[in-house]
Amino acid sequence: MILYRLYKLQPVFLCRLAVEGWRFSFYYLDQGVFVREALSVLAVIRVLTINDENILHAHGRIITEKFGLPTRSYCIPDQPKGIYNEETEKIAVPKIVRLARQAESEGAKAIFISCAADPALKEVRAECRVPVIGAGSAAAAVALALGNNIGVLNLTETTPLALTSILGQRLVAEAKPEGIENTTDLMNPAGKEKAMKAAERLVQGGADVIVLACTGYSTIGLAREIRRHLAVKVVDAVEAGGLMAWYALQK
Repeated sequence: MILYRLYKLQPVFLCRLAVEGWRFSFYYLDQGVFVREALSVLAVIRVLTINDENILHAHGRIITEKFGLPTRSYCIPDQPKGIYNEETEKIAVPKIVRLARQAESEGAKAIFISCAADPALKEVRAECRVPVIGAGSAAAAVALALGNNIGVLNLTETTPLALTSILGQRLVAEAKPEGIENTTDLMNPAGKEKAMKAAERLVQGGADVIVLACTGYSTIGLAREIRRHLAVKVVDAVEAGGLMAWYALQK
């Protein structure tokens, strides 16, 4: 198999992929010498209980496809509806911390908490030495780089503090899909349709950038649909987190 490093226009001959827990490496031919190159791995922590392997790894796949980062996904136990209010977030925090510790002990080079509320972000950063990224704060930072009038498409009635604390006065519109109470409600055609209607309301409210303030929107590919049908920039929180992780893992 031949791969190409476009930035060097240099062929890379993949002769071996070694996987030892979190330690990924491959060897390539450089001027006649095989060189070992390690791949940094990102832990993706999902904040709901997921039994479907395809859905569990969905956010990791997005990051790998867009940024080339190997990922490994975890999910918290006993919360099939995820985080959707203060009570469920409080219950989830120690679970997220435990998973983060586990991921770091297994060799993760960075940790991504895949929830726009950034649950346990402060606690995990206090416990772990590797970079820790929250989906909400990452998405807000990207939004500020793209426009002046930010609209937030929520899952709950209020925009997470992780976003409002960063967006400030540039937050001009907020909306949520009608009849949607938690992330599992998005996993059907009616859920996506309701989310699209809410996005339209944000554009009507003056938003030139829409932040998707629930990573469940990433699972259903909502950003792609909004970009296709509405004249507005869209920030997908998982993509934003992957971008920040890519920066964090640069050597």
